[in-house]
Amino acid sequence: MNSSELCFTPATELALMIRSKEISPVEVTQAVLDRIDSINPQIHAYITVVPELALEAARECEKAMIRGETLGPLHGIPLSIKDLTPTRGVRTTWGSKYYKNFVPEEDALVVRRLKMAGAVIVGKTNTPEFGIGINATNSVFGTTLNPWDFSSTAGGSSGGAAAALAAGLGPLAEGSDLAGSLRIPASYCGVIGFRPSPGLIPRYPNPWGWDCFAVLGPMARTVPDTALLLSVMAGPDDLDPISLPQTGADFLEDVRGDWRGRRVAWTPDLKGLCRVEPEVVRICSRAAKKFEELGCRVEESSPDFTEILQILPPLRIFWTAAMHANLLEIGDEVENQFLKQFLSLSSKTSSLEIAIAERKRTELWLKIRAFFEKYDLLLCPTTSTPAFPAEHLFPQKIAGKAVENRVESYLLTYAFSFTGLPAISVPAGWTEKGLPVGLQIVGKRLGERSVLRAAANFERIAPWANRRPPI
Repeated sequence: MNSSELCFTPATELALMIRSKEISPVEVTQAVLDRIDSINPQIHAYITVVPELALEAARECEKAMIRGETLGPLHGIPLSIKDLTPTRGVRTTWGSKYYKNFVPEEDALVVRRLKMAGAVIVGKTNTPEFGIGINATNSVFGTTLNPWDFSSTAGGSSGGAAAALAAGLGPLAEGSDLAGSLRIPASYCGVIGFRPSPGLIPRYPNPWGWDCFAVLGPMARTVPDTALLLSVMAGPDDLDPISLPQTGADFLEDVRGDWRGRRVAWTPDLKGLCRVEPEVVRICSRAAKKFEELGCRVEESSPDFTEILQILPPLRIFWTAAMHANLLEIGDEVENQFLKQFLSLSSKTSSLEIAIAERKRTELWLKIRAFFEKYDLLLCPTTSTPAFPAEHLFPQKIAGKAVENRVESYLLTYAFSFTGLPAISVPAGWTEKGLPVGLQIVGKRLGERSVLRAAANFERIAPWANRRPPI
């Protein structure tokens, strides 16, 4: 197997090859580092690469094998960390010029877990400033470009992670998601992004421990790889007061088995709530029909999300204040206009407005709960458009009409973020211009296992991992 093939080999296969000593952790890590060195200058997926630390970790993995130690599930597997997640001794900037030289003294809890599982961290991936936006661009490191088309965005906020995966710059990536930051770039780059239930993956450090909107999550090129990474990331910890009690030890087992006899709902636009490009609808509609081949009953249906447009603004402002109020102190140092707008509105939004939004969110939840008494899954496009031009912060048009409110461009994912339901984006197909389009699979409350199994079954009859960008 040559170096390029090694870089596109799934993590589940790499793990078996390492255990059988068919390849070594150093060999895999060096192959990924060489490809990063060759490809990353073209797409700017990584903003910090740590070859010395990565190779040192890979050599330690080899020594552990020689000593006969018990090997973790990610032993010797290269992995990237999003630049919103603190890494001890490795620059963490949040995409901000204010923190461009900041080096944490402590790993985030999720990074500790990944290291304990044997992962080899090769670097940090790009994100918009403080993770706010659907284009991974900032004034410190520039814009991450889409490996399928250098004139297009890789998405955001986990855009660097998605672009790295698509380009073969590592088999696994850690990311995070508030409005769609795992799922949107996964859709744009033709990879997988999984937003799990809040609390499944504990978050620390975290300025607002009771945050149930933003989550950490796995990204990969295959569903089994996604399940493998989730198994390591998930599990309770008292550092996170909302962490869930279940572990993720058997998520990889959940991708096996069929999906027959299930009832699946499909909607192209959340019952008319969202405008969606016709080509995206066609691609995702064909993908949804594939579930009939899996033995499912597929019906066009959707919960009524009309009130989400009144729910989102107050709660997003509240979230921004809880997470980023400290940024008011540095004022002009913050460049992200979206973030500055939310912060400026925080002092003008009343507690009554927030309370009403929470009551409406409860009413919405009861509707969604009733919907999922009838259906096992809900399918819809992940995004309203394929990847848009990299010079814009969001699509300028959807289905031929100008975008007046940027929320339109990510409402398909954003709507589900505030329900707490697990949702995954998997490749549904490619446009005539060769850009990927994602299908979003949404499960019931705490339904990660069902979502993974459904995605794995879809992957088996509509494989995508063998497709590679022209880079």
